[in-house]
Amino acid sequence: MSFSAVVVAAGSGLRAGPGEPKVWRTLGGKPIVRWSVEGLLSAGARDVVVVVARDRLGQVDEALVGLEGWKAVTGGRTRAESVQAGLAAISASRQQPVLIHDAARPFVTREHVGRLLAALDVADGAVPALPVADTLKRGEGLIDETVPRAGLWRAQTPQAFRSGRLKAAYRRWPAGEEPTDDAAVVERAGGHVAMVPGDPMLMKLTYPEDFFMAEQLAGARRVVRTGFGVDAHRFGPGDVVWLCGIRIEHDLGLVGHSDADCGLHALTDAVLGAIAAADIGEHFPPSDPRWKGASSDQFLAHAVSLVGAQGGRILNADVTLICERPKIRPHRDAMRARIAELLGLPVGRVSVKATTTEGMGFTGREEGLMAQAVVTVETPL
Repeated sequence: MSFSAVVVAAGSGLRAGPGEPKVWRTLGGKPIVRWSVEGLLSAGARDVVVVVARDRLGQVDEALVGLEGWKAVTGGRTRAESVQAGLAAISASRQQPVLIHDAARPFVTREHVGRLLAALDVADGAVPALPVADTLKRGEGLIDETVPRAGLWRAQTPQAFRSGRLKAAYRRWPAGEEPTDDAAVVERAGGHVAMVPGDPMLMKLTYPEDFFMAEQLAGARRVVRTGFGVDAHRFGPGDVVWLCGIRIEHDLGLVGHSDADCGLHALTDAVLGAIAAADIGEHFPPSDPRWKGASSDQFLAHAVSLVGAQGGRILNADVTLICERPKIRPHRDAMRARIAELLGLPVGRVSVKATTTEGMGFTGREEGLMAQAVVTVETPL
């Protein structure tokens, strides 16, 4: 079922301790807000509206670089105002499901979303909830009473509603009163809200100690994958070769439909291989005239965007160029810098090496040039 989502990320998160507001801190090497947006996009969201404070509009672009299908809007003074700003920006019809999610709950998955959407078949809204397990006490310093926990539940997000139903409920909410969650708004408007099984993984990062636990969980939910790529082109007429994104003057050129950059072609295939996304020819067929003479930078940029769309990140890259000529050493630093730029990596995580075949084979006879590349990528399980 198609759905839209609003991610609320406009709060200050004061209880999380000193430093950046919590959703802009890093978890498992990436901003917390990115975890939630990636999770919802991976679950099938047609569009995601991220609600942020006005002074964070520039920062959200950096936090979500490489992701498609989202936009940012400015939030309000309260969470309810921020939710309504997000609702106003989505493109959903009245019957289209919309999920409201707190960015501080980073581990949302397709399974969570599926349970919520299924519940909308029989209810006006749905929330994930966990039964209260701890004994409850009421009091200030001294206990006044023990509160029976039977029938009590802890509501989580995301919470799902029909778009029109939630918007109408917010219009009826009393001015000056702040709801504790979006389900409360629909409940007061007479709607029926179902509970679906919650998940301890939908924990909300609130206090400093929560971040240590989340880091352990983040590591357990990621896997490192390796991709390998190889490419070769023959020499032909020309006076320039392109290697690893760098133009090199030479007495011959490399023959190919695009710019014949063996280094970037091998690297592109390695990135695609790491995420099992076929090969460069599948995405950029040599029979397609659009790619005649094209710069190979765009091939690699496309592969990198696919990694981001899967919620992954590239960790490092290693390229080996196999040729007698041209000499690679004078250009190696420039090649590393260009690859690092294309992959969004520090240059210290990019290696470019060169070797010969001691006069053997087509590279030894200087008939052509070959490149091999290995890339490691971290992706969600």
